Amino acid sequence: CGGSISNSSGMLHSPHYPESYPNNADCEWEIQVESNFRVILTFRDIVMQSSTCQNDYLEIYDGPRHSSPLLGRLCSGSFPTYVSSSNMMTVRFHSDSRYSFRGFQAHYSSIPADHNTTLLCLPDYMHAVVSRDYLESQGYSAQMVTLQDSRCRPTVTAQEVVFNIPYDGCGTIREENNDTINYFNTIQITSPGHIIKRKKNINLHVSCHMLQKTWKQVMYAAEDTIDVNEYQFGRYDMNITFYDSSAFSQQVHNSPYFIDLNQNLYLQACLHSSDPNLKVFVDTCVASPDPHDFNTLAYDIVRNGCPRDSSYTTLYSPYNHFARFKFNAFEFISRHPSVYLKCELMVCRLGDYSSHCYQGCTSRAKRDTSSLEEKVDVVVGPIRRREGAAQSGNAT
Repeated sequence: CGGSISNSSGMLHSPHYPESYPNNADCEWEIQVESNFRVILTFRDIVMQSSTCQNDYLEIYDGPRHSSPLLGRLCSGSFPTYVSSSNMMTVRFHSDSRYSFRGFQAHYSSIPADHNTTLLCLPDYMHAVVSRDYLESQGYSAQMVTLQDSRCRPTVTAQEVVFNIPYDGCGTIREENNDTINYFNTIQITSPGHIIKRKKNINLHVSCHMLQKTWKQVMYAAEDTIDVNEYQFGRYDMNITFYDSSAFSQQVHNSPYFIDLNQNLYLQACLHSSDPNLKVFVDTCVASPDPHDFNTLAYDIVRNGCPRDSSYTTLYSPYNHFARFKFNAFEFISRHPSVYLKCELMVCRLGDYSSHCYQGCTSRAKRDTSSLEEKVDVVVGPIRRREGAAQSGNAT
């Protein structure tokens, strides 16, 4: 039960609904709709153990569970509706070891957010947009809108004022705490006049926060103005590429990638981000003949940083945004027409030696709040055995 949901609408329900849910269940659904939309969640049925909500219960969070406000905790009674302040909401269902009941059913959908201002935290920059209609309704023109660093000018269109603000320039400030990396900047809307001003200046504070599993984006207005609150959630941009040798000079562009049995495969994982203070680590790689199912017929190459295939080796990388590794084309490939790889890549703060990126193959708790760690899944393939290849193969 549980998982990541990206559809614009759908249904959620407890395991086996409308039959009794199992004991000791702990399910978590992360609903993430399109940017600049909000999640609306309506419960249609709730029957659980007690009205105290101590044994079996539902929790609804305004974003990721470990870093967002709790919107509600319920187990019976009325059927409430919740609306997120962002494009993400988390629903958690928990049951204990005693009695079980019918459980719950809920419907979710997405609704447009306010489009006066929008913010996207992209891999290399913050994309902030201010509506010209909004500016004019407040008595301002597009020419009054600047960053604190006035050398970084916006693009002005007929409808919008658009800023692409890099994480490492234009006055962006970078801060760290125990489990986030934060980037801040300010869009200023300045009223004309030096001595007597009929209007107050408006500061739109723009910030992107890298949390354990997601980007959190915030835009809000300071001083005596209409407050603007915008939250968006996204993921790191990552990819994995095959190379033809340990020199990592020539990419393999062929798809499918035809190989010999026992051939060494060289791969490079790459993080696309303008922040130089991040490090990439290969946490888990699993092979499967089905690109949509990595559980039924699966072969572990590395899991939680621990090699499961004896040929798996991490290789030196000259850049922290790259992670290089190799393994041998195993017999698993010879038993299936095509094989796909699903790799879970981890992003950590550079120099954070308590993180999994530095600790490598270690037993660890489900969530380590002492360090920033984000996981991103990437699927590559297909890999196919070359027809007529010798069993002994050819190690590159």
